[in-house]
Amino acid sequence: MTVSVAHTGGKVPLPTVAGYGVGQLGAQIFRDTPAVLLPVFMTTMLGVPAWLSGIVILIPKLWLIVCDPLVGVWSDRVKDRRGRTPFLLWGAILTSLGFLALFTITDYGGPYLAAAGVCVLFWIASTAFSLYSVPYLAVAAELSPDTHERTRILTFRMIATIGGVILGVGVAQPLVLSLGGGASAWHTMGAIFAAVCLVSMIIPALALRNQRLLPSGEPATALMAQFGPVFANRPFRILLTTAFVQGIGQASGYTVIGYFYLYALGDVTIIPKFIVVMAAASLVSQPIYYYLSQRFGKVRVYWAASIAWTLITVTWIFVKPGSPVLVSLPLLGTLTEQGALVLVRAVLIGFTNTGFLLLGLSMLTDAVEHQRRLTGIANEGVFSGIWSAAEKLAFAMGPLIGGFVMSAFGYRSSQGGAVAQSPNAVLGIMLLYSLIPAATQVLSLVVFSRYKLDSGSGVAQDGALAVEGSEAGLHA
Repeated sequence: MTVSVAHTGGKVPLPTVAGYGVGQLGAQIFRDTPAVLLPVFMTTMLGVPAWLSGIVILIPKLWLIVCDPLVGVWSDRVKDRRGRTPFLLWGAILTSLGFLALFTITDYGGPYLAAAGVCVLFWIASTAFSLYSVPYLAVAAELSPDTHERTRILTFRMIATIGGVILGVGVAQPLVLSLGGGASAWHTMGAIFAAVCLVSMIIPALALRNQRLLPSGEPATALMAQFGPVFANRPFRILLTTAFVQGIGQASGYTVIGYFYLYALGDVTIIPKFIVVMAAASLVSQPIYYYLSQRFGKVRVYWAASIAWTLITVTWIFVKPGSPVLVSLPLLGTLTEQGALVLVRAVLIGFTNTGFLLLGLSMLTDAVEHQRRLTGIANEGVFSGIWSAAEKLAFAMGPLIGGFVMSAFGYRSSQGGAVAQSPNAVLGIMLLYSLIPAATQVLSLVVFSRYKLDSGSGVAQDGALAVEGSEAGLHA
């Protein structure tokens, strides 16, 4: 059981950090795979119209606006007595079962019944995921009072994130296609990935059983009184809005990954290569960003990574199918000119995407520490619940926007497999993968430009160590 007592500082043991981090593997699979594959599953297997598939995903996410903060409050209230471990354990089990159920039923009797059925199953699975994801995020701010140590902890989480992206985005759809693309292929994929989620998400519950966490302080007893101080935290509000706007654009791109490589590039087989190369670049970048954030400050590095990512993302609009073979490489195989450019983008996107995602979470924990130092009460679960709800809502807005844009550009749904699309429909897909995410990233930076931490809180704005007496504090 996780015990909430004062932390002595210093480095958190490697087994604890690694055990905590690996839980994000399964969490990322549940976050990404439905976002990427549920629209494809509904529009190509169940005959659900593209516009309706986005609504199916949005409805359960709207519920999470309420559910996630309530889970945060609940986990805060029982933290001193039972810790956050029970939430991690039961959340892992129920989330995995929910994932399995999503891709098990392929015959609902009609597109609209199918939409209703998937919506109910996704609502149940998303609620189960809240039990896990909210306390899991809260722990990141509770393991250490030191800003750079929390960045180290989140680096392990980011490594697992990369693994989840490789599996959930890079492997899931090619696996379905390699198994024939029919109902049994979807069932098999669902069973395999549910098992991976179960194993990886249970590990943090075991690793954190005896780990001491920073005390949260005595929270207010009234429910709304617990939310008030969190929303009064201006740095948190700015970061929350920034991440929300950012997430909408990224989710729009996630929604059409399968469609983009199928229709715009004409080569689905390059998806695993793209994801692996992107993941490799992201892994290499982890220690680099850890160093850069200490050397130049989190805010400056965040800006640089975000701007670079935006410029690279815009270039997806120039992708064309059917280019000649350029080279044959070990492991990567034969590459066309466009395929080689895709992998170049993979390197750059993997490097830049890691920067603003890692440092964004790191600054989130700074905002929690800011609250702890000013008031003596952190309410980590409430912070993580609100953050998690906003993140999930943003990722639900992506499929909604994607569905309406695809429908507006003439995308045709089908049953039993993909069908050819018009040039206009392909253009809509390309916009969702390039210009729309780039535009939302720019908008998010307008919001982020207002981010500032009060130096009087003991947390330095630029991510450098702040000194209180002889102790350094901050991070993530």
